[in-house]
Amino acid sequence: MSLATAIPIISADSHVTEPPDTYLARIDRRFKDRAPRLVHDDKRGDLFVIDGLDKPIPMGLVAAAGKPAEELTMFGARFEDLHRGGWDPQARLADQARDGVSAEVIYPTVGMMLCNHPDFDYKQACFDAYNLWIAEYCAAHPDRLLGIGQTAMRSVEDGIRDLRRIRELGLRGVMLPGNPAVADYHDPVYAPFYEAAIDLGLPLSFHILTSQQDNFKTRGPKLNAFMSIIRGCQDLVGAFVFGGVFERHPRLRLVCVEADAGWVPHFMYRMDHAYDRHRYWLPSGTLTKMPSEYFREHVYTTFQDDWVAFQVKDLCNVRRLLWANDFPHSDSTWPRSQELLAKHAAHLTPEELRWVLHDNVAELYGLPAA
Repeated sequence: MSLATAIPIISADSHVTEPPDTYLARIDRRFKDRAPRLVHDDKRGDLFVIDGLDKPIPMGLVAAAGKPAEELTMFGARFEDLHRGGWDPQARLADQARDGVSAEVIYPTVGMMLCNHPDFDYKQACFDAYNLWIAEYCAAHPDRLLGIGQTAMRSVEDGIRDLRRIRELGLRGVMLPGNPAVADYHDPVYAPFYEAAIDLGLPLSFHILTSQQDNFKTRGPKLNAFMSIIRGCQDLVGAFVFGGVFERHPRLRLVCVEADAGWVPHFMYRMDHAYDRHRYWLPSGTLTKMPSEYFREHVYTTFQDDWVAFQVKDLCNVRRLLWANDFPHSDSTWPRSQELLAKHAAHLTPEELRWVLHDNVAELYGLPAA
């Protein structure tokens, strides 16, 4: 019997592939001439071009789920050859069935890259358009397609407006850019925004590759850059914990998306060590608990084939671990998720399995009990 038969598995991090009209058809008319658009290049294949960003977004890796490693390439793909479920909600159900998944929390793809756009007005217009489209996409099957909205964090007031609109659209959470416009996220100026998120029941998400620090600039061979892309999420967790955000907002929930989870126990230790030994010459916010206690209670982490996360479950909070398949991206476990879960999670108790594969994410987003 597969795990999918016993547990209605929810992927806590999956993606869409935004279709060509996502922004063009919905963006504020003041930005229509600059809206992100799909173009074809004879040498590089189809590309999403974003005004104000130096490099276009190639389609090769954004929908490479199921391809063998030796076939992965950034360039040469055509949009019509990608997984149709990336933009067609009916086709998406077949993709879920093939992977033994009953529902997915849905994040953007092009929208991830837009998080680092320097023009916050442009970014706001793009995210407003995306939120309309993802709401339409998920409305086809709202119990199986669980959309996450985006905010540009142009200001605290705009952020609150976005939260309310995201809730009105029926979306389940909000994804923030790694770098806001006003001040960094630990600043008390964001108190009204955090309380609004709590009141509206919208967890905050930070995805890898959405911070300015996630720039692939590392030493050595290019492959070493892959090792650095979780650092943005780790820095944000540190800012929230050491900055006293969770101390001031004890009901706030934060999700680190696609940054894996095997690193969590050591990170919690190192936070505690830093606070215990170095807080007098490296000041932090006011804390009444050890940093690891805030992490353990407030921070959720999503992971795919990070088998270490399952091995260290007893060294962190297993109720904050969220499994994901990352479909349809190149890091996806689709369509082999059942095989990998049977191998990686064999030592978990039935209760722990249900927590990581269903209950944790269901409780986080207020989904009906299975």
